[in-house]
Amino acid sequence: MANEIRPDYDSIHLFPPVLEDWVPADHPARFIRDFVDALDLEDLEFKARRSERGRPNYALDLLLKVWLYGYFNRIRSTRDLERACHEHLSLIWLTGMKYPDHNTLWRFLRNNPEAIRKAFAAGVRVAASSDLVGMVLHALDGTKIRAQASRHTAHHREQLERALKDLDSKIDKRLSEVEATEREQEGDYKLPEELQDAEIRRQVIRDALAELDDAETNHLQPAEPDARMMKCDGQVDFGYNSQAVVDEHSGLILAADVATEETDYEQLVPMVKKVDEVLGDTAEETVADRGYSSGPALHEAQEEGLDVLVHLQPHMDEPKDPDEFHCSRFQHDTQTDVIICPNGKILTFEQEKWDCSNKYKVRVYRCQSFRDCPDRDRCSPSKRGRTVRINPYRSAVEKQIEKQRTPEAKRSLSRRKVIVEPPFGTIKEGMSFRRFTVRSLDGVRMQWALVCFAFNLRKLYRSWSEGVFVLPTC
Repeated sequence: MANEIRPDYDSIHLFPPVLEDWVPADHPARFIRDFVDALDLEDLEFKARRSERGRPNYALDLLLKVWLYGYFNRIRSTRDLERACHEHLSLIWLTGMKYPDHNTLWRFLRNNPEAIRKAFAAGVRVAASSDLVGMVLHALDGTKIRAQASRHTAHHREQLERALKDLDSKIDKRLSEVEATEREQEGDYKLPEELQDAEIRRQVIRDALAELDDAETNHLQPAEPDARMMKCDGQVDFGYNSQAVVDEHSGLILAADVATEETDYEQLVPMVKKVDEVLGDTAEETVADRGYSSGPALHEAQEEGLDVLVHLQPHMDEPKDPDEFHCSRFQHDTQTDVIICPNGKILTFEQEKWDCSNKYKVRVYRCQSFRDCPDRDRCSPSKRGRTVRINPYRSAVEKQIEKQRTPEAKRSLSRRKVIVEPPFGTIKEGMSFRRFTVRSLDGVRMQWALVCFAFNLRKLYRSWSEGVFVLPTC
């Protein structure tokens, strides 16, 4: 076709194009530049190379802008980011035609893990200063993300013990053959080479089992000892438990951290307190799913004065239609330290017993008048009478049950999923982040903060481009 639009490679510009004109006024690169310029990197304790010899170092704000641009656009490899600095016009503009290499970019992350986490928190405060963050309802949840190291090169106790058992039997059999040969022949008999190799392998296995014992785990990746086996995207692999607190009003991630424990029980109070560290206050309510419901966690939140609503585990929640002699019908008189049954009978304290599943002591109370009780068979089949266990956190659980009876609490609990799960979906699908690319707990905490920082920037960019969010001047 004669009217096709085609490039004219022979055309010559009389004046060179102005780089500034190639990046639109509402481009994300401009937003990232202004956002980083609004942060006080010296106050955030970023570390720069200090040397009078050699090539001058790249500015800290330049390197932070490059990394945020990369995570904003799903570029997380140092070599890919180095290449983008030469090929992406918007990144060429952002760097001012300076081209940091992959080693420089890597050293920046390696030297500033804590500073990057502080920068994420500072970014949340910038959004809060513009009244974009609500303090009414926050939601807490965690998601499992695979570690960089592979499970195929890790130590697994069951496999090691099986291999050691097989090796022991082979060595014993071969030693018997050697002893028999020695009896039949005169002179020295050299230990076969394959037997020497087997002894070395056996010692290697024993050393690996000792490492598992020291770490108190059944699975250990020597290249990444902080990682733990957990279910990540439907598969059991080495990973980390990534935590986030999300604001209902803005959808921003307000606090982020990474834990090595597969369960969320111990993360309730620390994560709510992280919001207080970042913003100087906590929300009127913070909601969480059943993974965070445990007596110790609810008790600690109550002691700390934190307002939380947690979906309770079935065994903790109040039954919808309890029978007449359900344990919830038994009242604990704290003044006299006795239990009163629905018939008014007294259960007295018998002993303290260790609860292995929950890892704390419970107080056991036993009925003393069960022999004459007309409802004995309906109450308990035990020949020694009915017992009731009181754990030290029962009061906190009962207060949580009572708190959740209000319509407002039920509404807040129903909002949990739509507040906190979309950010995880965006991070894993929209930003394609499903595996950490760094090692060690400090490293993955830094990278998770960088991912959450980029997620927040993507949301704030929309408000900025619409004129709703105005960045403060540094």
